[in-house]
Amino acid sequence: MLSKILSATLIGIDAHTVEVEVDITSKGLPHFSTVGLPDASVKESKDRVRAALKNTGFNFPLKQITVNLAPADIKKEGSAFDLPIAIGIMVAEGVIDADAVKGYLISGELSLDGRIKPVRGALSMALKAREDRLKGLVLPRQNAEEAAVVDSATVYGFESLPELIEFFKGMNGVEPAYIDISAVMKENSVYQDDFADVKGQEHVKRAIEVAATGSHNMLMIGPPGSGKTMLARRIPTVLPEMSFDEALQTTRIHSAVGLLNHGQSLIATRPFRSPHHTLSDVAMVGGGAVPKPGEVSLTHNGVLFLDELPEFKRNVLEVLRQPLEDGSVTISRALTSITYPASIMLVCAMNPCPCGYLGDTRHQCTCSPFQVHRYRQRVSGPLLDRIDIHVEVPAVPYKDLSKDYCRETSENIRRRLQHARQVQIERFRKDSIYSNAKMRSKHIRKYCVLNSEAQNIIETAMHKLGLSARAYTRILKVSRTIADLAGSNDINAEHISEAIQYRTLDRGTL
Repeated sequence: MLSKILSATLIGIDAHTVEVEVDITSKGLPHFSTVGLPDASVKESKDRVRAALKNTGFNFPLKQITVNLAPADIKKEGSAFDLPIAIGIMVAEGVIDADAVKGYLISGELSLDGRIKPVRGALSMALKAREDRLKGLVLPRQNAEEAAVVDSATVYGFESLPELIEFFKGMNGVEPAYIDISAVMKENSVYQDDFADVKGQEHVKRAIEVAATGSHNMLMIGPPGSGKTMLARRIPTVLPEMSFDEALQTTRIHSAVGLLNHGQSLIATRPFRSPHHTLSDVAMVGGGAVPKPGEVSLTHNGVLFLDELPEFKRNVLEVLRQPLEDGSVTISRALTSITYPASIMLVCAMNPCPCGYLGDTRHQCTCSPFQVHRYRQRVSGPLLDRIDIHVEVPAVPYKDLSKDYCRETSENIRRRLQHARQVQIERFRKDSIYSNAKMRSKHIRKYCVLNSEAQNIIETAMHKLGLSARAYTRILKVSRTIADLAGSNDINAEHISEAIQYRTLDRGTL
């Protein structure tokens, strides 16, 4: 007898419907074969399914069993086909009525004792089930809340294979999973870090506020122990609160990779990832035989922090150019091409020299000018082109460390920049961008008009400091953000002056 069960496989972060066809015949010797371009883990399903059925009191048919995963030209991977294959065998053997499983998308891994274990990509499967207007989505109990965040998707979660078989036979009434989106968003949007923990470094906090307002990439330069990492970890806490759509996008990527914590249904805080400088270019942007998301995609809608920037391999920094420009990563292979979202704010940190103490009043630098030059040359020029703000982070003096005073919290800073970010959203509503950092030449000409006093200041800076054309463009973008923070429609002299201060490397002051 032939049975057909709907399931899904992940390609990138998107779920694609797979029809699991199970044919059982008594002719010939007992045999179990799986076709339809399965990988090794899918082929091993037959052993898990056989043991799960036997250990839960069901008979595994000693017949010729052929499982076809259609469409046959798409690579199938993972253990999520265990459950649909088991249900397909039960339908083909007449244990479950074929009409009972129609309209359900089924996915799950089977343990040898019949327990249903969680799978990757449940959120993408729920989106696919809603798109195809299916009757319901059958998942492991641990994935049910994650998938239930998708509005209009009916999700059923099960602990064991016998429980699911009873459901399809009408012997138990399992209720669909329900989740209160607003409560989950509120519960999961709490950050553990706060800018109130940071002592001193007021000028760096101001630079971070400007960078977060305009989504500008940022480079912090300072000696070891000056607080660069501590400051960077608190940048997500002042970024605008995540919308539900942003939370859904971010959760979907983490779900596809299997990085969601147990019981976590939604990621409502902006991601912060700080990869080690020894990672490869594939780990940074994604890839592999079956392409997986990399660090830039896992940081989507958040902050990617590269500490000790000159220590990263040059090819790793070079591959960042596309995601910083386009907000996405495209990985091409012989059989497929996959695009992952990668809208990030890049924050970097580095020492001013190899020993770290160039310009520090408390330690003497032991580096020669040649060593300093060679150290900075490790940072890719094209990458520096995409960093709008360079700021010095000096060592914190003792009087600031010992002083006990009321410091501004992340919530207050976020509230202040939220209005300026909304101004940008309204300004670029027709241009498919959302921040000043994404402005192109036509936007700069339209929204960065300078009065005569501001023009004189930037002209003087260009000549006396030897600023480049790229620095000129970055200064205009940052000054537009500073003006937005001040609630000004025009870019004034004080806005230009502050923006010039955020070009440390171009000024050559270190």
